[in-house]
Amino acid sequence: MKRLVAASLLALVLGLTTAGPARAVPDEYDDTQSHPLRIAAYLLYPVGYTVEWLVLRPFHYIISRPHLEPVFGHGPHQEVGTY
Repeated sequence: MKRLVAASLLALVLGLTTAGPARAVPDEYDDTQSHPLRIAAYLLYPVGYTVEWLVLRPFHYIISRPHLEPVFGHGPHQEVGTY
């Protein structure tokens, strides 16, 4: 029974990751991807992404609570396109 469940889960995962027209294929290599600043960006981007999601967004969530806005001086943002 365990083998049947494991085989079914494996088939499901493989089917979901390889099926469909939206398969991701890497783009062709060109010389712009070997520029030293591009290489540095490839290395720094995951760090910035992680800091944004694990530090900055939770921090903004805390300071933007209605009862804490006056303490931190945070104000509501204008909607994009409205003035």
